[in-house]
Amino acid sequence: MIDTNDAGSFVAPELRIGPYSLKVEKQGFKSYERTGIVLNVNDTVRIDVQMQVGEMIESVTVAAETVKVQSDSSEVSDVISGTQVQQLAVNGRNVVQLAALTTGVSGDLPDFNLPIPVGGSAGLSFNGTRVDHNVWMIDGGEDYDRGGGGNISVMPSMDAIAEFKVLTSNAGADFGLGSGGTVSMALKSGTRDFHGTLWEFVRNDAFDANNFFANSSGTPKPELRYNTYGWNLGGPVFIPGKYNTAKTKTFFFFSQEWRKIVQGTQVFANAVPDALRNGDFSSYLQDGGFGEIKVPNTNDPAKLAQLAAAGLTPGAPFPGNKIPDSLTDPNAKALLATGAFPLPNAPGNHFSGAPGVPINVREEILRMDHQITDKISVMGHFIDDAILQDTPTTLWSGDTYPTIGTQFKNPSYSAVVHMTYTINPTLLNELAYNYNGNRIILSPTGIFKKPSGFGVKEFFGSNAQDRMPSVFLSKHYNVGYDPAFEPWHNAADDNQLRDDLSWTKGNHNLKFGGQFMRYRKNQDVFGNTQGSYTFDGTVSGDDFPDFLLGFAKSYNELAIQDRGHWRTTTIAGYVTDNWRFNKRLTVNLALRWEGIPHAYDVQNRMSNFYPALYDPSQAPRFNSDGSLDTTGPGFRTVSGVPLSDVPFYLNGIGVAGKNGIPRGLVNNYWNTFGPRVGFAYDVTGQGRTVVRGGFGTFFERIQGNDVYNTGPNPPFSFNRVSLTFTSPTRASAW
Repeated sequence: MIDTNDAGSFVAPELRIGPYSLKVEKQGFKSYERTGIVLNVNDTVRIDVQMQVGEMIESVTVAAETVKVQSDSSEVSDVISGTQVQQLAVNGRNVVQLAALTTGVSGDLPDFNLPIPVGGSAGLSFNGTRVDHNVWMIDGGEDYDRGGGGNISVMPSMDAIAEFKVLTSNAGADFGLGSGGTVSMALKSGTRDFHGTLWEFVRNDAFDANNFFANSSGTPKPELRYNTYGWNLGGPVFIPGKYNTAKTKTFFFFSQEWRKIVQGTQVFANAVPDALRNGDFSSYLQDGGFGEIKVPNTNDPAKLAQLAAAGLTPGAPFPGNKIPDSLTDPNAKALLATGAFPLPNAPGNHFSGAPGVPINVREEILRMDHQITDKISVMGHFIDDAILQDTPTTLWSGDTYPTIGTQFKNPSYSAVVHMTYTINPTLLNELAYNYNGNRIILSPTGIFKKPSGFGVKEFFGSNAQDRMPSVFLSKHYNVGYDPAFEPWHNAADDNQLRDDLSWTKGNHNLKFGGQFMRYRKNQDVFGNTQGSYTFDGTVSGDDFPDFLLGFAKSYNELAIQDRGHWRTTTIAGYVTDNWRFNKRLTVNLALRWEGIPHAYDVQNRMSNFYPALYDPSQAPRFNSDGSLDTTGPGFRTVSGVPLSDVPFYLNGIGVAGKNGIPRGLVNNYWNTFGPRVGFAYDVTGQGRTVVRGGFGTFFERIQGNDVYNTGPNPPFSFNRVSLTFTSPTRASAW
């Protein structure tokens, strides 16, 4: 029961999504009742009532209204109901696919989008906006990994979603920190009756056909085992005769789901046959493969002595196009013996495979709703996703073969506590605390340990788990073996506080609010501390002979895999007026301010090059081989950094938080006021045709790994490059 104010205005807050009826009574007037009112997630539905003079025992009933177009807001949105969510045949049962069904949304999503947050794809563009500027929400709290370039934090079960709403444009000023689309999901809640569901969805390669290329090479079709099963239960929390006997105060909803996937990945790539591994290139002169293999024209005295002992002339072709075993580098032999580069198993000296790797997800969702008093209610949810994924090749790398992979642990969390206080029939306050976060732990699997007899040492000795170096053949074969930057760790936590006050005053629906967000991201920097070699034929004429001879085109190594501790703080405030100008026209007027200072590292371990700081008199000096002379001008050591004994060239380099350099490396900009104006005009007055329009200014912090890539900058770390060789005589053995 709600009383209106003197103007007849009222607010019915904290209503769950679903169908409703409205009954209005006033002494001296006929009772008025309207049925068929449907509330969707984030809806504000206006019900205008015209009372007729008469007795309360008389009534006017408007039943089963036809669906009306929303005419109180300029926002453009679409809603998918909970029933539709469960019944839509979404490939992979990934909730992101639902947003792709909306008009104006496009994206390059895979046919089978894995039902996991970070490992899946959320790359959707709303009306052409950037894919990493969308905002995802669950029960009003963010479900967005702001350090991951558009990923969501948790992937809720589709059977736990009560409604799915997509705002594609003209979002109200209470939505911020996103210049793309906004996807808002609502979880199911308990009701006065108990309801539960039990389910399993199955996919299997037994139902599939093989592809043409796999059939032609005799490769079996990729393995696919996909089983999603779970259960949920919702209802009242009560103790017979003791607590909540009327079943109107406390409700719960609990969901548990398991997703078990074994998905084969088709790999088809060049592979090195046995004969070539033994240095015999004689059969590859005339068949479009290797040409003449040249004897190294090196200036290395030790190598020259080896060539002379074998009776070879530097720069001349190898006799018979065969490399003597005495010239094959022992490190190349040791690496090949590990199986990191597999032998051909398909026609044309190719490797073909469809390794099946497991993905296991266990998810629990709990939502509670409690009516404290007739004016105060509270809602909360907690989501726990436990994700363990294996990949056939190294994740996020240039790795070719399924001989080394990644184990990807990704526990993820979401929590919301939301309290609503109805101060009076036209004044409502909502206070919420929201949290979302995840952990990423990447570990190498398969063949990654250095074998005995492998004598390559790194410059800095920061190679965790004693991994083999990355090796790329970049001319004839174009393949690579790459342990990348693993092991690697990441931890992200996003805490948000917000308060929203709604006030209905005559024809004006006013809303005021503020938001505070503190985002924390601790992350290892990217880079190969084990070293990375590229072979491209600079010495012999082709990539694999150079590999056998031990002459690399280039080498680089990250000095130390440091760890950054980045933080962002966001403060926002807004005011909006949804003005019911007349029965057909609603005008939306709003202003939002976003305080979005740049991300910074708590230890100020960030740096950048600033042209204004560069001193031409400290220009670098080069050695005869083209390398920098570390004893020359501009070089100095820095205390308090991991490599305090290493001289860095720091001419023009500014360090965060020192000598006037901002902690975020660039100056903050605070004049970030964004007006938003819109209108909705009901053409017929019957809610069937509505014309909308509007514009707004949106401010956004760049998302993803942009600032995190400053972590390896000097003087905190650096990539040591031995040389990029321009002639055979300047190539270097590994």
